[in-house]
Amino acid sequence: MRDVVFGVMLYYEAFGLEPALALDADDLKKRFYERSRQWHPDRFSRASAAEQEKALEMTSVLNDAFRTLRDPVARAEYFLKENGIELSKEAPPELLEEVFELNMALEELRDGDESARPQLMEARDKFIAMRDAIDGELAEAGARHDVSKDAAVLDAIRGTLNRRRYIRNLIKEVENVLPN
Repeated sequence: MRDVVFGVMLYYEAFGLEPALALDADDLKKRFYERSRQWHPDRFSRASAAEQEKALEMTSVLNDAFRTLRDPVARAEYFLKENGIELSKEAPPELLEEVFELNMALEELRDGDESARPQLMEARDKFIAMRDAIDGELAEAGARHDVSKDAAVLDAIRGTLNRRRYIRNLIKEVENVLPN
């Protein structure tokens, strides 16, 4: 099944929304509950097999759509993907030095050098702060794009999401080595 129907993104269409990067979370939740009640499989227990299957399919789409659209990062990734914009799998060049230092410290700690622990804790805190700042940038850029529909803003969002994805992975790496 293709996620774009007549140029409208399926997840947005499932909730009767225009595709946008900035959404009202309360409105989205309200629409989710309304449509979940409308398509709940129990309401179709006496319906034809085709109608029961349609209810199950719609429930699945609604659940996937809600999971994606309620999370601003997942929503932005979905929005870009549906607009033909792929995220990079490579490290952003501006993070290469920090990544190298982090990998060295991780290796030292794995080899039993406990003196690397404070450096890793500091790096984790720094990356968390970077991730949080990026989340603010994404919200601002999303709102700008919704007003302007400017492709250059989408390209900037792509770069921001690439950075965020990479930083998220760095945080996970550190947290896998450090106890919580």
